Amino acid sequence: MTASYHDIDGKSVLVTGGASGIGASIVRAFCAQGAHVGFFDIDDDAAQSLIDEIRGEHGVTPVYKSLDLRDQAAIPGAVREVSAAIGVIDILVNNAARDDRHAPEDIGPEQWRDGLDVNLSHHFFCAKAVAPGMKEKGAGSIINFSSVSYMMGLPDLVTYETAKAGIIGLTRALARDWSHDGIRVNAVTPGCIMTQRQLDLWITPEDEERIQEQQCVKRRLVGDDVAQMVLFLASDVSSACSSQNFIVDGGIV
Repeated sequence: MTASYHDIDGKSVLVTGGASGIGASIVRAFCAQGAHVGFFDIDDDAAQSLIDEIRGEHGVTPVYKSLDLRDQAAIPGAVREVSAAIGVIDILVNNAARDDRHAPEDIGPEQWRDGLDVNLSHHFFCAKAVAPGMKEKGAGSIINFSSVSYMMGLPDLVTYETAKAGIIGLTRALARDWSHDGIRVNAVTPGCIMTQRQLDLWITPEDEERIQEQQCVKRRLVGDDVAQMVLFLASDVSSACSSQNFIVDGGIV
């Protein structure tokens, strides 16, 4: 079930990591609400498939920009390019991440920096790039993405979990710094969302059964469950919410 947020209709939305997984669910959800949507990713084939699907279903075409978010110097120009196509950004969803498994013993300085660049640093630089336009409008919603993995202390994810914990601090800092400009900054913390990547790489049927036993909500969690929370935080119905962390995990933590 999807709620309708009439104030999102016509808004300009930028989603990072929007070609697949949770990000694709978010792109679809905003397009269904009538928003002007742009998204970044590095998987051009998946991005085109998503665009074709949305065009066929909703008759609209989201704007795609291929961008490796580890290239922080390229972010401002990419934001300007997307903004020129869809309008000054009203809503930023910092979704992009990569939860590669790794033992602490195998992490050197280069791998450590790469993990933080993939999972944390771009949140700040994308937020910084959209903030001037939001300040001009006197309003904006930035939605960062954390993960319950750092709360659960899952193994073999040290750089990912460090980044995801840091996103909570970043969210609270930016919410305070930009509060007088009308910019709200919140975090969404998904639980064990059964994206195709998770099912292909990490989650066996036995794992999923165990996860659902641990959840209070006894069903598979999917990308649309997270997208519904994102829509709420993007809409003015959540105008009293900032500097907060909203957990969408079926009650696993």
